[in-house]
Amino acid sequence: MSTPDTSLQDTAAPDGVCYGCGGDNPHGLQIKSFWHEDGVHVIAEHMPEAKYCGWPDLVYGGLIAMLVDCHSNWTAMAYHYREEHRDAASLPRINCVTGNLGIKFIKPTPMGVLLTLKAKVEGEVGRKTRVICEVYAGDVLTAVGDSVFVRVDTGQLAAVAHGR
Repeated sequence: MSTPDTSLQDTAAPDGVCYGCGGDNPHGLQIKSFWHEDGVHVIAEHMPEAKYCGWPDLVYGGLIAMLVDCHSNWTAMAYHYREEHRDAASLPRINCVTGNLGIKFIKPTPMGVLLTLKAKVEGEVGRKTRVICEVYAGDVLTAVGDSVFVRVDTGQLAAVAHGR
């Protein structure tokens, strides 16, 4: 079960290789998502490294999009586990992929400030699930993601992608 000390990623997919959130990718960001104590939101924090600078002293928008994408996807999966009354470590693993990624940049995001991502499902949890994800630099809202994640069988998805 995901606890305040164990992320959803480490609980459900300790062998994950995603560049953004895979704990088994030594070159990736290894984002960690946790249920918030309110039971509604899923939270993650990230301190951007200098190499993710866009304009001088500002975070590259592509990094913000990646953070929103990975964290929102884990939010959708967390809600699926909860909807099915299942522990995130239970099998079969629940997987979702991005169906639509929408980002609205509200204010410039400064470098050197801890980013907090706060996400929740908007509407019903289903094959396609809408997630709203707010990005804060300190206490300042700098971006909002409004995206859709699709529950899939990743084995079938990879086979289709490779023409098998």
